[in-house]
Amino acid sequence: MPEISRFLGIIIRMFFDDHNPPHFHAEFQDFKAIIDIKTAEILEGYLPSKQLKLVQAWAIIHEKELLENFVNLGKELKSWNKIDPLQ
Repeated sequence: MPEISRFLGIIIRMFFDDHNPPHFHAEFQDFKAIIDIKTAEILEGYLPSKQLKLVQAWAIIHEKELLENFVNLGKELKSWNKIDPLQ
């Protein structure tokens, strides 16, 4: 599963040919969650509150880029654009 961003110990990944709704995977230490791109809410899994808030802020800032990756790039080209980390 390709890594598209990394910040503050959090790794953001996407799968090729993944299912709807559009989402990404976030990992922090032993915690993993699937995050809906459009709502920035957890679909499955768990992240500690502090890391979840950071991931949600990042997702809101980069929603357009995340959707572009999910909808177009990953399925057609089998590659992702890297997305800037949370600063």
